[in-house]
Amino acid sequence: MTNQTMTEVVRDGTEYREAMGRLLVMYTQVDYLIMRAVAERIATAPDDESRIMMAKQVGDESRHVRIQQEWMQCFGTDRTPVFNDMQQAMFLEHFRSLDWTDFLIDMYVCVEALGSEAVEQVVPLADPGTRESLRTPLQDEIDHVAFGLDRLKHELAELSETERDACLDTIPSRLDFLDDGLHGLGLDIPAMFNAVGADYQAVVDTVLNRRREIIDSLAMPLAA
Repeated sequence: MTNQTMTEVVRDGTEYREAMGRLLVMYTQVDYLIMRAVAERIATAPDDESRIMMAKQVGDESRHVRIQQEWMQCFGTDRTPVFNDMQQAMFLEHFRSLDWTDFLIDMYVCVEALGSEAVEQVVPLADPGTRESLRTPLQDEIDHVAFGLDRLKHELAELSETERDACLDTIPSRLDFLDDGLHGLGLDIPAMFNAVGADYQAVVDTVLNRRREIIDSLAMPLAA
Protein backbone atom coordinates (compact mmCIF):
# COMPACT_ATOMS: atom_id res chain seq x y z
CA MET A 1 0.00 0.00 0.00
CA THR A 2 1.55 3.31 -1.05
CA ASN A 3 2.00 6.32 1.21
CA GLN A 4 -0.32 8.27 -1.05
CA THR A 5 -3.06 5.71 -0.63
CA MET A 6 -2.54 5.45 3.09
CA THR A 7 -2.95 9.21 3.56
CA GLU A 8 -5.89 9.83 1.23
CA VAL A 9 -8.66 12.05 2.55
CA VAL A 10 -11.47 9.81 3.75
CA ARG A 11 -15.20 10.44 3.52
CA ASP A 12 -16.55 13.18 5.74
CA GLY A 13 -19.14 12.56 8.41
CA THR A 14 -18.74 11.39 11.97
CA GLU A 15 -21.41 8.70 11.64
CA TYR A 16 -19.72 7.15 8.60
CA ARG A 17 -16.27 7.23 10.19
CA GLU A 18 -17.44 5.71 13.46
CA ALA A 19 -19.43 2.95 11.75
CA MET A 20 -16.72 2.13 9.20
CA GLY A 21 -14.18 2.17 12.00
CA ARG A 22 -16.11 -0.45 13.97
CA LEU A 23 -16.56 -2.59 10.86
CA LEU A 24 -12.82 -2.40 10.19
CA VAL A 25 -12.02 -3.42 13.76
CA MET A 26 -14.45 -6.33 13.52
CA TYR A 27 -13.10 -7.44 10.14
CA THR A 28 -9.51 -7.30 11.42
CA GLN A 29 -10.35 -9.28 14.53
CA VAL A 30 -12.12 -11.92 12.46
CA ASP A 31 -9.07 -12.25 10.18
CA TYR A 32 -6.87 -12.61 13.26
CA LEU A 33 -9.13 -15.30 14.71
CA ILE A 34 -9.29 -17.12 11.36
CA MET A 35 -5.48 -17.09 11.29
CA ARG A 36 -5.30 -18.69 14.71
CA ALA A 37 -8.08 -21.24 14.14
CA VAL A 38 -6.63 -22.40 10.81
CA ALA A 39 -3.09 -22.53 12.25
CA GLU A 40 -4.28 -24.81 15.04
CA ARG A 41 -5.98 -27.13 12.55
CA ILE A 42 -3.01 -27.69 10.24
CA ALA A 43 -1.54 -30.52 12.32
CA THR A 44 -4.72 -32.60 12.13
CA ALA A 45 -5.66 -31.84 8.51
CA PRO A 46 -6.13 -35.11 6.63
CA ASP A 47 -3.56 -34.65 3.85
CA ASP A 48 -0.53 -32.64 2.75
CA GLU A 49 -2.44 -30.61 0.16
CA SER A 50 -4.80 -29.33 2.86
CA ARG A 51 -1.89 -28.58 5.19
CA ILE A 52 -0.07 -26.64 2.47
CA MET A 53 -3.14 -24.59 1.54
CA MET A 54 -3.97 -23.87 5.17
CA ALA A 55 -0.38 -22.80 5.90
CA LYS A 56 -0.62 -20.37 3.00
CA GLN A 57 -3.90 -19.08 4.40
CA VAL A 58 -2.31 -18.42 7.79
CA GLY A 59 0.35 -16.29 6.08
CA ASP A 60 -2.32 -14.46 4.07
CA GLU A 61 -4.42 -13.71 7.14
CA SER A 62 -1.43 -12.36 9.05
CA ARG A 63 -0.74 -10.00 6.15
CA HIS A 64 -4.38 -8.90 6.12
CA VAL A 65 -4.21 -8.05 9.82
CA ARG A 66 -1.12 -5.89 9.24
CA ILE A 67 -2.71 -4.09 6.29
CA GLN A 68 -5.83 -3.32 8.30
CA GLN A 69 -3.88 -2.23 11.36
CA GLU A 70 -1.89 0.24 9.25
CA TRP A 71 -5.02 1.61 7.62
CA MET A 72 -6.94 1.94 10.89
CA GLN A 73 -4.09 4.00 12.32
CA CYS A 74 -4.28 6.37 9.33
CA PHE A 75 -8.08 6.39 9.40
CA GLY A 76 -8.11 7.38 13.07
CA THR A 77 -10.27 4.42 14.07
CA ASP A 78 -11.26 3.78 17.66
CA ARG A 79 -9.47 0.44 17.94
CA THR A 80 -11.31 -0.80 21.00
CA PRO A 81 -11.91 -4.50 20.28
CA VAL A 82 -15.37 -5.51 19.13
CA PHE A 83 -14.79 -8.99 20.58
CA ASN A 84 -13.39 -9.20 24.09
CA ASP A 85 -10.90 -11.83 25.25
CA MET A 86 -13.60 -14.25 26.39
CA GLN A 87 -15.49 -13.99 23.09
CA GLN A 88 -12.30 -14.57 21.12
CA ALA A 89 -11.57 -17.63 23.24
CA MET A 90 -15.09 -18.93 22.58
CA PHE A 91 -14.60 -18.47 18.82
CA LEU A 92 -11.40 -20.51 18.90
CA GLU A 93 -12.89 -23.16 21.15
CA HIS A 94 -15.85 -23.52 18.79
CA PHE A 95 -13.56 -24.35 15.89
CA ARG A 96 -11.46 -26.70 18.02
CA SER A 97 -14.61 -28.65 18.87
CA LEU A 98 -15.57 -29.37 15.26
CA ASP A 99 -14.77 -32.45 13.23
CA TRP A 100 -13.09 -31.89 9.87
CA THR A 101 -16.27 -31.61 7.79
CA ASP A 102 -17.98 -29.23 10.19
CA PHE A 103 -14.77 -27.18 10.38
CA LEU A 104 -14.84 -26.79 6.61
CA ILE A 105 -18.49 -25.72 6.69
CA ASP A 106 -18.14 -23.14 9.45
CA MET A 107 -14.79 -21.77 8.32
CA TYR A 108 -15.11 -21.72 4.56
CA VAL A 109 -18.86 -21.40 4.00
CA CYS A 110 -20.18 -19.43 6.97
CA VAL A 111 -17.17 -17.26 7.82
CA GLU A 112 -15.02 -16.95 4.69
CA ALA A 113 -17.46 -17.22 1.77
CA LEU A 114 -20.51 -15.53 3.26
CA GLY A 115 -18.55 -13.08 5.41
CA SER A 116 -16.53 -11.85 2.45
CA GLU A 117 -19.75 -11.61 0.41
CA ALA A 118 -21.10 -9.15 2.99
CA VAL A 119 -17.85 -7.14 2.96
CA GLU A 120 -17.95 -7.01 -0.85
CA GLN A 121 -21.25 -5.12 -0.64
CA VAL A 122 -19.60 -2.37 1.42
CA VAL A 123 -16.45 -1.92 -0.66
CA PRO A 124 -17.98 0.18 -3.49
CA LEU A 125 -19.41 2.58 -0.88
CA ALA A 126 -16.22 2.97 1.13
CA ASP A 127 -13.67 5.77 1.03
CA PRO A 128 -10.66 5.14 -1.26
CA GLY A 129 -8.28 4.22 1.56
CA THR A 130 -10.64 1.64 3.01
CA ARG A 131 -11.27 0.17 -0.43
CA GLU A 132 -7.53 -0.19 -0.96
CA SER A 133 -7.04 -1.76 2.46
CA LEU A 134 -9.62 -4.44 1.58
CA ARG A 135 -8.37 -5.15 -1.94
CA THR A 136 -5.67 -7.72 -1.10
CA PRO A 137 -7.65 -9.47 1.66
CA LEU A 138 -10.68 -9.97 -0.57
CA GLN A 139 -8.54 -11.23 -3.44
CA ASP A 140 -6.82 -13.75 -1.17
CA GLU A 141 -10.12 -14.93 0.25
CA ILE A 142 -11.19 -16.09 -3.21
CA ASP A 143 -8.42 -18.71 -3.02
CA HIS A 144 -9.28 -19.63 0.58
CA VAL A 145 -12.93 -20.18 -0.27
CA ALA A 146 -12.10 -22.17 -3.41
CA PHE A 147 -9.87 -24.50 -1.37
CA GLY A 148 -12.44 -24.92 1.40
CA LEU A 149 -15.38 -25.59 -0.88
CA ASP A 150 -13.42 -28.01 -3.03
CA ARG A 151 -12.22 -29.89 0.04
CA LEU A 152 -15.74 -29.91 1.49
CA LYS A 153 -17.18 -31.26 -1.73
CA HIS A 154 -14.75 -34.16 -1.61
CA GLU A 155 -15.67 -34.89 2.00
CA LEU A 156 -19.38 -34.85 1.17
CA ALA A 157 -18.78 -37.23 -1.74
CA GLU A 158 -17.66 -39.83 0.79
CA LEU A 159 -21.06 -39.74 2.50
CA SER A 160 -24.28 -41.46 1.53
CA GLU A 161 -26.87 -39.28 -0.18
CA THR A 162 -28.92 -39.18 3.02
CA GLU A 163 -25.90 -38.18 5.12
CA ARG A 164 -24.85 -35.55 2.57
CA ASP A 165 -28.31 -33.99 2.46
CA ALA A 166 -28.48 -33.93 6.26
CA CYS A 167 -25.09 -32.21 6.40
CA LEU A 168 -26.11 -29.59 3.84
CA ASP A 169 -29.35 -28.99 5.70
CA THR A 170 -27.35 -27.80 8.72
CA ILE A 171 -25.69 -24.91 6.86
CA PRO A 172 -28.55 -22.37 7.26
CA SER A 173 -28.79 -23.05 10.99
CA ARG A 174 -25.01 -22.86 11.39
CA LEU A 175 -25.00 -19.45 9.71
CA ASP A 176 -27.92 -18.32 11.86
CA PHE A 177 -26.00 -19.44 14.96
CA LEU A 178 -22.98 -17.30 14.03
CA ASP A 179 -25.21 -14.36 13.08
CA ASP A 180 -27.11 -14.60 16.37
CA GLY A 181 -23.76 -14.59 18.14
CA LEU A 182 -22.87 -11.26 16.56
CA HIS A 183 -26.19 -9.71 17.47
CA GLY A 184 -25.85 -11.18 20.95
CA LEU A 185 -22.77 -9.01 21.48
CA GLY A 186 -25.02 -5.96 21.44
CA LEU A 187 -23.78 -4.85 18.02
CA ASP A 188 -26.28 -3.00 15.88
CA ILE A 189 -25.06 -4.53 12.64
CA PRO A 190 -27.87 -3.07 10.48
CA ALA A 191 -27.16 0.43 11.78
CA MET A 192 -23.44 0.09 11.03
CA PHE A 193 -24.08 -1.04 7.47
CA ASN A 194 -26.67 1.68 6.92
CA ALA A 195 -24.30 4.34 8.29
CA VAL A 196 -21.71 3.53 5.63
CA GLY A 197 -24.33 3.77 2.89
CA ALA A 198 -25.28 0.12 2.49
CA ASP A 199 -28.83 -1.18 2.30
CA TYR A 200 -28.62 -3.80 5.05
CA GLN A 201 -31.57 -5.83 3.78
CA ALA A 202 -30.02 -5.89 0.32
CA VAL A 203 -26.77 -7.14 1.88
CA VAL A 204 -28.67 -9.89 3.70
CA ASP A 205 -30.48 -10.88 0.51
CA THR A 206 -27.18 -11.06 -1.40
CA VAL A 207 -25.60 -13.23 1.30
CA LEU A 208 -28.61 -15.57 1.33
CA ASN A 209 -28.45 -15.88 -2.46
CA ARG A 210 -24.76 -16.73 -2.21
CA ARG A 211 -25.56 -19.31 0.47
CA ARG A 212 -28.13 -20.91 -1.83
CA GLU A 213 -25.59 -21.02 -4.68
CA ILE A 214 -23.00 -22.69 -2.45
CA ILE A 215 -25.43 -25.30 -1.14
CA ASP A 216 -26.60 -26.09 -4.68
CA SER A 217 -22.99 -26.43 -5.81
CA LEU A 218 -22.10 -28.71 -2.91
CA ALA A 219 -25.14 -30.88 -3.62
CA MET A 220 -23.94 -31.61 -7.15
CA PRO A 221 -21.95 -34.85 -7.58
CA LEU A 222 -18.23 -34.62 -8.28
CA ALA A 223 -17.25 -34.89 -11.92
CA ALA A 224 -15.86 -38.30 -12.75
